[in-house]
Amino acid sequence: MGDQTAPEVAPARPAPEVAVVVVNHNTSDDLLACLATLEGAGTDEVVVVDSGSTDGSLAAVERRFPDVATLGLDNVGFGRAANAGVALTTARAVVLCNADTRFPYASVRALGEYLTAHPDVGALGPLIRFPDGRLQLSARAFPSIRQAIGHALFGLWWPRNPWTRAYRLTDWDHASERDVDWLSGCCLAARRDAFEAVGGFDPAYFMFVEDVDLCDRLAQAGWRVVFAPVAEVVHVVGGAVSRRRLRMAFEHARSLDRYFAKRYAGGWRRGLRPLIRLGLAGWLVAVTMWTAARGRTHGHA
Repeated sequence: MGDQTAPEVAPARPAPEVAVVVVNHNTSDDLLACLATLEGAGTDEVVVVDSGSTDGSLAAVERRFPDVATLGLDNVGFGRAANAGVALTTARAVVLCNADTRFPYASVRALGEYLTAHPDVGALGPLIRFPDGRLQLSARAFPSIRQAIGHALFGLWWPRNPWTRAYRLTDWDHASERDVDWLSGCCLAARRDAFEAVGGFDPAYFMFVEDVDLCDRLAQAGWRVVFAPVAEVVHVVGGAVSRRRLRMAFEHARSLDRYFAKRYAGGWRRGLRPLIRLGLAGWLVAVTMWTAARGRTHGHA
């Protein structure tokens, strides 16, 4: 009889631990810079979802980063695009980010490891800085009606006002982890089973506030929403938003109106809607004036 030695079987590849989904719209240079930083960040999967770009973003990615998975969509907004990207991954943790995010060495791995070690955490936010090193206040509280109106009217011109400090958690140094109400979607790590259990981002939000809504629904479903400075990333704040500042301010106000309509939909709270809309109108006027005076988006504030 001949040699009956069984053929060698390659060991099974471990399941991906953490994926990154990058949502892009007409920010090719930012996107390429983001992907370059991901090469050392410790990610197992990377997916780029392009939302209706006309600047050749996907072609640039395919040339420079042929191993990165890509998906081209119409301009469907951040939430819908992010949901589509998550559906293409299999990792147990997914980092969702804008293309203007930069990831230091091993930062993605640290976020994935934290979620693995804390099975009750549904969403995790890293420490985020502007390129000049300033802290970006990316973890915030759900404001009361009084805080929301005070922040809307005075936040840009008088940033140390008591309502904005309470909403932005300004008096906390961000050096320690804590449970928070919501995290900025510019860079947010989500546990897959938690994200899928609540249906991901609500696609009805074109952009802005989908992160607030997601964190709210995660908390209602029993998941913790946590800020932990186990990783630090840089958020440039710009790209598509900076080029269309006034339109983006309007989109932000419209998304806020939708969110408050859901949050204050029933009972006596319904009567607060006119007051909330008045506050939003004041906020939109303040943002428009601030943007015209400073020549930059309110996201830089």
